[in-house]
Amino acid sequence: MIVGIPKGLLYCRYQSFLDTFFYELGAEIITSPDTNKEILNAGVKYCIDEACLPVKIYHGHVASIKDKCDMIAIPRIMQLREREFICPKFCGLPEMVVSSIPDMPRTTMAPIYAMSKDRLYAWAKKTGSMVTHDTGRIKRALDSAIHEQQRFKGGIKDEGFRLNIALTGHPYNLYDSFINMNIVKKLNKLGVGVITEEYADESIIDDQVKKLYKKPFWSFARNSYGFAVHSAQSKAVDGIIYISSFACGIDSVVIELIKDKTDDFPFMVIKLDEHTGEAGLDTRVEAFVDMLERTR
Repeated sequence: MIVGIPKGLLYCRYQSFLDTFFYELGAEIITSPDTNKEILNAGVKYCIDEACLPVKIYHGHVASIKDKCDMIAIPRIMQLREREFICPKFCGLPEMVVSSIPDMPRTTMAPIYAMSKDRLYAWAKKTGSMVTHDTGRIKRALDSAIHEQQRFKGGIKDEGFRLNIALTGHPYNLYDSFINMNIVKKLNKLGVGVITEEYADESIIDDQVKKLYKKPFWSFARNSYGFAVHSAQSKAVDGIIYISSFACGIDSVVIELIKDKTDDFPFMVIKLDEHTGEAGLDTRVEAFVDMLERTR
């Protein structure tokens, strides 16, 4: 069986888990290309207008491989931590894709609750049975996938730069160089190092979140808020850049919470959609770096 895995949304973070799981089941794996103009155009064509840019691009990734595989793995990620959820678009992602793109092959629909191995096995059993009926092999595939995911270390932590910024936002906005128009390379070229939330200790993020009136409902909100506020208050960086998708409901709240706690600390929000021009982004990034230089 050929299993297609779209390289959109949280594939950047859970590539090791997904690839290993289906490989250990005996499937041949194909992935979509890195995000490009053709994938963006296909996503805009098939996806609803109200969706954010990353979800539109995900539709483009699916469209690029749907005719090349027997099954497409679309992770319906619901929870990564207790009492926290992922973006609502993830909850209905398989239905959204299947209803928008014609002639789809079989698609995984099972929800992923990743708070424990037992909860995760419920997904593995249902999804794995689409490839093999050998329950022992499914269990071994899950064990291998968890092991590989635990070895994975993502994130960015540049060293040796005079200026440094905390780059925050949803991970698929930070690590897709097509979506963010190579912002990390642009900053490095301007002499600015980048650090992301993966290099902030979980306890530090928890300490910041506990000070809020109410615990964040969304995992992305928790991570972005805790990391950004700690970075500003500890003066670990010279500034913060938040990369946001236009019309993202979660970001509209989190950005205001961060502003409220960081006072006059240098903070820039970059909102992206399919119409964002690179020249405009370059100008804003250069101006922000000039401001950091003057502050220094």
